[in-house]
Amino acid sequence: MELNRIQAEKALEEAGRSNPGPWTAHSRYAAMACENIAARCPKLSAETAYMLGLLHDIGRYVGICSERHMIEGYRYCSAKGWDKAAQICITHSFMVKNIESAIGKFDISPGDYEFMKQFVENAVYDDYDLLVQLADSLALPTGFCLLEKRFVDVTMRYGVHPYTVERWKAVFAIKEHFEKIMGCSIYDVLPGVAENSLS
Repeated sequence: MELNRIQAEKALEEAGRSNPGPWTAHSRYAAMACENIAARCPKLSAETAYMLGLLHDIGRYVGICSERHMIEGYRYCSAKGWDKAAQICITHSFMVKNIESAIGKFDISPGDYEFMKQFVENAVYDDYDLLVQLADSLALPTGFCLLEKRFVDVTMRYGVHPYTVERWKAVFAIKEHFEKIMGCSIYDVLPGVAENSLS
C-alpha cells in the first residue's frame, strides 16, 4: 500500500492515543523540518520527506521503551507495505552504521538484536535516511532547535556514550551535505529556531 499524508497523520494520531507523550510533538516538528529542507532539494519530495519524518518514531505506540521502538516501528510500517518508512524506523538512529552506536538500552530479544545488527550493516542510505537523521536532531517537542541544543538534551537524558562525539560529527556532516544542496543554512528554513533554542 502506498503511503499518503492522511494515512501518516492518522497513524501518528492513533499511536499518540496508545502511548501519550512528548514524542508525538517531536515527531511533528521532525516531519516539518524534513518537509522544509526537502522543499529546497530538487531531487527530494517534500511530501515524502514529511511522511517519513512523521513516522520515524511510530514504534513508540507500544508504550514506554528504549531501542525497542525501532524494531516495533519497522514491523508496524512493514505490515502496511510502507517499506521506506519501515527502513527509516531503524536507520534514523544510526548515523553511525554500527549497532553499538545506539545510545539507549536494547530492550529487545537476542533475535531482534541480531536482525537489527544485520539490517543496519546492510542498509543502503539515501538522502531520505540522512534527512530524517538530521531532522531528528533539529526537533524538540516545543519546536525547532539548534543541533547543539538537541545534542545536550539527548545527552542529559541518556548520558555520554562511547559513540556520542562520532554521532555528533556524523550529524554535522549531514547538515553540510544538505546545505550544499540548498545553497543556504538549514536554519533559514526552520521558523523560530533561534527563539526556541534560547528558551
